[in-house]
Amino acid sequence: MQESWKFSIPNQLLSKDLREVLQKILEENEKEMGIFLSYYFKKEGAVTEKVQLHTLPDFKEKLKGNFWVSFDLVYYNACLNIHEQNRDKMELSFEFGADLTSLQLTGPYWPEREMDEI
Repeated sequence: MQESWKFSIPNQLLSKDLREVLQKILEENEKEMGIFLSYYFKKEGAVTEKVQLHTLPDFKEKLKGNFWVSFDLVYYNACLNIHEQNRDKMELSFEFGADLTSLQLTGPYWPEREMDEI
């Protein structure tokens, strides 16, 4: 499994430095980032909240690179009376569109377990 999420870049950010654009997009879309990262933990019954930039973006090419985010990983189950919260982090890749009007984030590849043989 590998998840990706695409964001539109508002016109007022188009003239800014790409590092600053990335930081602003993450700050303004914190809830969407939580949804995006929660896909990785849904089988464990957890959701992510309070997503923040953990490291500055590292550009590998002009419009591509990676960075780390940190977030709260929350496990909640009312039936079992569980409410645990841990801080975790994950590395994400990014790619700006050629026209600089979009930003695509891609999470890590986590292989899914195949069926067991009998």
